[in-house]
Amino acid sequence: MWVNPEEVLLASALWMTERANPYFILQKRKGHGDGGGGLAGLLVGTLDVVLDSSARVAPYRILYQTPDSLVYWTIAHGSSRREITEHWEWLEHNLLQTLSIFENENDITTFVKGKIQGIIAEYNKNHDIKEDDDTDKFKEAIAKFRKLFGMPEEEKLVNYYSCSYWKGKVPRQGWLYLSINHLCFYSYLLGKEAKLVVRWADITQLEKNATLLLPDMVRVSTRCSEHVFSVFLNVNETFKLMEQLANIAMRQLLDNKGFEQDRSLPKLKKKSPKKVSALKRDLDARAKSERYRALFRLPKDEKLDGHTDCTLWTPFNKMHILGQMFVSTNYICFTSKEETTCSLIIPLREVTIVEKADSSNVLPSPLSISTKNRMTFLFANLKDRDFLVQRISDFLQQTSSKIYFERDITGSLNSSDDEVYSQQGSLLSCSPQRSSLGSEGESERQFNLNDNSVPTATQALMTMYRRRSPEEFNPKLAKEFLKEQAWKNHFAEYGQGVCMYRTEKTKELVLKGIPENMRGELWLLFSGAINEMATHPGYYEDLVEKSMGKYNLATEEIERDLHRSLPEHPAFQNEMGIAALRRVLTAYAFRNPNIGYCQAMNIVTMLPDYYNTRVVGALVDQGVFEELARVYVPQLYDCMQELGVISTISLSWFLTLFLSVMPFESAVVVVDCFFYEGIKLIFQLALSVLDANIHQLLNCKDDGEAMTVLGRYLDSVTNKDSTLPPIPHLHSLLTDDGEPHPEVDIFKLVRSSYEKFGFIRADVIEQMRFKQRLRVIQTIEDTTKRNVVRTIVTETAFSIDELEELYSLFKAEHLTSCYWGGTSNPMDRHDPSLPYLEQYRMDLEQFKGLFTVLFPWASGTHTDSLALRFFRLLDQNADALINFREFITGLGEYREGKRVCITPLCVCD
Repeated sequence: MWVNPEEVLLASALWMTERANPYFILQKRKGHGDGGGGLAGLLVGTLDVVLDSSARVAPYRILYQTPDSLVYWTIAHGSSRREITEHWEWLEHNLLQTLSIFENENDITTFVKGKIQGIIAEYNKNHDIKEDDDTDKFKEAIAKFRKLFGMPEEEKLVNYYSCSYWKGKVPRQGWLYLSINHLCFYSYLLGKEAKLVVRWADITQLEKNATLLLPDMVRVSTRCSEHVFSVFLNVNETFKLMEQLANIAMRQLLDNKGFEQDRSLPKLKKKSPKKVSALKRDLDARAKSERYRALFRLPKDEKLDGHTDCTLWTPFNKMHILGQMFVSTNYICFTSKEETTCSLIIPLREVTIVEKADSSNVLPSPLSISTKNRMTFLFANLKDRDFLVQRISDFLQQTSSKIYFERDITGSLNSSDDEVYSQQGSLLSCSPQRSSLGSEGESERQFNLNDNSVPTATQALMTMYRRRSPEEFNPKLAKEFLKEQAWKNHFAEYGQGVCMYRTEKTKELVLKGIPENMRGELWLLFSGAINEMATHPGYYEDLVEKSMGKYNLATEEIERDLHRSLPEHPAFQNEMGIAALRRVLTAYAFRNPNIGYCQAMNIVTMLPDYYNTRVVGALVDQGVFEELARVYVPQLYDCMQELGVISTISLSWFLTLFLSVMPFESAVVVVDCFFYEGIKLIFQLALSVLDANIHQLLNCKDDGEAMTVLGRYLDSVTNKDSTLPPIPHLHSLLTDDGEPHPEVDIFKLVRSSYEKFGFIRADVIEQMRFKQRLRVIQTIEDTTKRNVVRTIVTETAFSIDELEELYSLFKAEHLTSCYWGGTSNPMDRHDPSLPYLEQYRMDLEQFKGLFTVLFPWASGTHTDSLALRFFRLLDQNADALINFREFITGLGEYREGKRVCITPLCVCD
């Protein structure tokens, strides 16, 4: 191919000249072709691999040189003699005579370089190639990757790294290629070639380890092999990318919706650095956006635009705090360098003024941001303030347009635009009179529900059904009043609503328990639900309307569980509360038809990835909890594993956030902390419960006894500050046949969890989740494969081992070709609602790849027609798709020689 002219000083070094004329030289790399060039060829080949020379994949080249110059210019590369000969003949026929007209050598050089660049530009234009997508160096790497491993153009290379691969006890220095679907390695040392291709979907374990001899080792495990890589220039960057690609593969194993998302990765701006591939930059941007959303609890479609170091003036302590500002499409966020000092979320919908203040030695490059609730935030020490202000202004303009558009749509439901504005303002500023999590509606608007006779709650169910004893618990009410005053004082000092300064003092107030009157407001705020509601106004009401009157298996299961939900709570002992729960669960099942309804959702329906047909999220966190228990309560771990208790308790604790195992008034304190701290709170609290019962558990003889010990302990967890009268927990009512367990104060339990296990970081938990996710999903895949084989083994002559291998091959080809493309929709080719044998289906284009693997003898000019004939024979129901049952049935008949005719010369019986 033609390449941008690049200067070469030594034309003869490691190259042999095959053709020459006054202006151009055609050369071949030493050691390439017949004979290999002897020892010199082996050394050159080794150098090409170790130094990542393009000559390994393009062993032919054409140089340009004027007669009186010592400088050469590379103008073309070729992977074959045929390709380079075509370029050579074009030069001789089109340029050679023209160059003889010029008198000045500089003019000749300028003309040749311009002509070659013009050819490249025309080619890129005709083939719709963007010049700024990838560097020339990376394009060479892509060409090597495809040639070395036989990958099609659809397989995107993300990045490549120099490293050593340990084959046995010998390290092989070479290059690790990471693409969307594969991990590949290539090495060539002194005539010995080493190749490795591993699909991300086959990886069961991915670890970064350090030993005395190998301080930067990465271990990649599959079901049947283990591979070790070391001597990376940047092992952290490499491992993070490997994790990300493995995660994409795991998501695709579970849900084909991931294919469309991963095939349309967001492109960055053209000014992005070009040191790595465009796809690598896109994946980096996605990873940064995911961390950004998790850090500030932002909507899942929010994309980070950039971040910069700065300082924030905090009026509550009159200090400039060092940290980072993050800017995205709809938010400006800040977090301090010291994790717990201060964090801030400013939705652009709340911003009224953004202005540059005057710089000074004390306050360089300041930026002032004012909001609707009359708060002003002062940032300083911004490196590129003008560019930052321009970006924020652009996003503000988009936000304003979006708000006006929503007003036009919703204006007909309200009396005036002013009313719409005031309603939005009251919602977005988290007014306690308007916000409550306990009810699924915030206004008196009546929805058109399944039963119009059932009234809709106009305030939180907890408030409506608050039971008080005749004595009114005066000391407790006084303490509740003091809590409310403490929060009001906090709001006065740190701000109220979504733009509030979140500090260590905020966390301290949460750990003391959120007042009941403020729970709705603060749960919405800390969980990030307030931002989701603002981003998708009216979304829940719309779901309720659409799910009305839909009857299916999910709604039947919901109806069976409605009257068993939190039976100890008065809000769910009447038709109004039950109707509210029915609306929430039915709307959720309608929105997520692949999940529908699972038990425990009637208690808490919010944990992502927990509720699906395979409860993957819950199984992953169960594995994380087992690993944490092994590290932090080792003396108890072996005993609990023998009894098989950890898996049982962790599922019930995590699925319902302790709501199903603790008295309600105590469990809501756990939920308070969960919304503020995230899942790390649940893990550290679970460890604290085990630690508190360590001696009793070590003396247990079976799992029943251990479960009784933990059940009695959790039943005794009390909230002495609650203004509700004690509500007996259902579990304690059914199992209380002995002396009551000493009371355990919920606030002391939470404090103890922070003191003993609060050092466990959220990012460490995410790392452990990744490791467990690989294990869980591959275990599910193995179980599915066994079920499929067990179902069909009696219908075919194939052995169990053969069926397992064919199933793996069928699914691997299905997944890979789904990414590479096909003639049908990926969603049509995978239907999780069908039996396992029929879930995965292939169209003709996908089958062609599988056909060449199964029948290598059929490769040639008639391969496509042979594949078409065989595909039609396999497609028993003529729907242009074949499932695994059809595939095995047809293949079995082919094996036995029955009625299979795919060529005119075959004889059918």
